[in-house]
Amino acid sequence: MKHTLYFYFLPLLWLGLVISCDNGGNSQNSSEKLDLEEKARELAFKYIITDGHVDLPYRLKENMEDISTTTEAGDFDHQRAKAGGLDAPFMSIYIPAENEGTGNAKPLADSLIDMVVGLTVDYPDKFALANTPEDIESNFQKGLISFPMGMENGSPIEGDIRNVQYFFDRGIRYITLTHSKDNHICDSSYDTLHTWNGLSPFGTEVVKEMNRLGMMIDVSHLSDSTFYQVMAVNKAPSIASHSSCRHFTPGWQRNMSDDMIKKLAENGGVIQINFGSTFLDQASLKSWEKIDAHNKQWLADNQLTEKDPRAKEYTDKYHHDNFIYTDITKVVAHIDHVVHLVGIDYVAFGSDFDGLGDSLPEGLKDVSQYPNLIKHLLEKGYSEEDIRKICYANVFRVWKQVIEVARESKT
Repeated sequence: MKHTLYFYFLPLLWLGLVISCDNGGNSQNSSEKLDLEEKARELAFKYIITDGHVDLPYRLKENMEDISTTTEAGDFDHQRAKAGGLDAPFMSIYIPAENEGTGNAKPLADSLIDMVVGLTVDYPDKFALANTPEDIESNFQKGLISFPMGMENGSPIEGDIRNVQYFFDRGIRYITLTHSKDNHICDSSYDTLHTWNGLSPFGTEVVKEMNRLGMMIDVSHLSDSTFYQVMAVNKAPSIASHSSCRHFTPGWQRNMSDDMIKKLAENGGVIQINFGSTFLDQASLKSWEKIDAHNKQWLADNQLTEKDPRAKEYTDKYHHDNFIYTDITKVVAHIDHVVHLVGIDYVAFGSDFDGLGDSLPEGLKDVSQYPNLIKHLLEKGYSEEDIRKICYANVFRVWKQVIEVARESKT
């Protein structure tokens, strides 16, 4: 009877040990996960976080909201930025390509710059302008979110080289030379005309003038030939303010090839990874292309424009039902790719928040979620020093070198 009871209770004993071990393991895993979350939040607030490209100004032009608190729409507001530890989002002065040559580009740029300046005037306890890395550091110590500015599309220069100085004086610290169409400066990665086969003669002068002033040159949106010509002319490091790796989206020229990333790093530049699903994942990109083609055909069949309320309701729903969203791990994969290719000193964040519509990856839906991204970097083995570089130090290094090149040109 004793042996019978022993053999009866032995399996139960082992089951109890297994459950105990499993619970201990789960508890340990939960504890480690919690530790990483706490560490990520600590680093998010310890270090300045820069973001190379946030489309807040154009979003507010389309629909003005009070971003001093929490907004229902969009990806950025003060409360969510503070929750995420975001300290220096470059405000994108975005000029749609259709403004090229119309005389509207410069006034539109001025109005968007005025809007950014106005936010710092209206909410001086929350936001402040920043024209240098030192400005950002000073604002950070005061608990203010800095608004450095970059112009997305050089159309507002309007063929007058003096306008480069004009916009520098207005606070623009980088220019994305073109956007979705070729302009008077250079060719776009999206256009098929190849108007200049790279930089125009005037575009070469623009690059030189930006060097003279200490303005960063943004190679996002450029055709491949334009990129290599900029690398040959530019005497300072360049930035790619919101681009990702073509390795993951073969054939899509909007992202940067491995050779381009190597060339960017050779010149001391930095690629700031775009968070959009279509930039990160081939499946997402292909799903978007199919959705876009379907919606264009539907609009044509129904003789509607995109601005028609019925059209917007239909196309938004079709997109939501058919788009393939990637997740936050793909952002880390792009960072990994750059690091393995050229090293930790040449990568940073360039979210494109408020410019991507409904295409952000799971786990990184707005500016409150930078700690989640840092947590995933910690999980991949990135050190605190690595994360410091990705968050701000790499961008500051480039920016300071650009300023130094300008100083040397004047001596």
